[in-house]
Amino acid sequence: MALGAASLLLFSACSKSALISPDQEKEPLSGTQQVTAAAATPIGTVIYTSNGYKLTFTNNAGGFDDATRQKFVDMYFSIYPQLLNRFYTSATKQVTFVIDPSYNGVAYTSGTTVTYSAAWMSSHPQDVDVLTHEIMHVVQAYTGGTPGWLTEGIADYVRYKYGVNNGPAGWSLPAWSSSQSYTDAYRVTARFLVWLERHVRASIVNDLNTALRNKTYSSNTWVQLTGKSVDQLWTDYSNNPAL
Repeated sequence: MALGAASLLLFSACSKSALISPDQEKEPLSGTQQVTAAAATPIGTVIYTSNGYKLTFTNNAGGFDDATRQKFVDMYFSIYPQLLNRFYTSATKQVTFVIDPSYNGVAYTSGTTVTYSAAWMSSHPQDVDVLTHEIMHVVQAYTGGTPGWLTEGIADYVRYKYGVNNGPAGWSLPAWSSSQSYTDAYRVTARFLVWLERHVRASIVNDLNTALRNKTYSSNTWVQLTGKSVDQLWTDYSNNPAL
């Protein structure tokens, strides 16, 4: 998907609250206004709503690129509804983004809040699909000790399938190598899931997501879905890893 006229129209259609600065009294928000792009996003909080979805965007970083803020808002209202419709229709429709100048990682999700590193986005402005990975974690919201490698693999599968700027960001699924394991998580596991989807069971990711959400996932889930263990499936993949 490309960010073009359609996403800009979607962005313009979102209602926006008055800007709240950190030192202002937090009064009830009211009214709407058109979003106007600027060189830098002001510090503070803005609330956007569209078609029943809400995004609270808090910027704590001076000089944060406003073009990146606009892409984040566009992408949220474009991609997040697709993820709900496919993976969990009862997921929250209210999400918070925080731009944190003190966070030294890339991004992380806690509950319904996604925190992004201001430094990372400044030095990697094309890597906006970090958002695509992280909002899938909001949809997942798995509980009960689900395997982290599979949770992260599904999130990177989603980045691969729904990302809008992976190529320019230099992000891609890695070629298979004998040093890999399906438990490597992230892109390695994501590529394995794409292979399974294309060659074994078209609904495999949806089915695994459902099992993880319903707390019915176990090592036997792979056998129930495909007739083979995950180790046997990995061997098949390793013998013919072409997508």
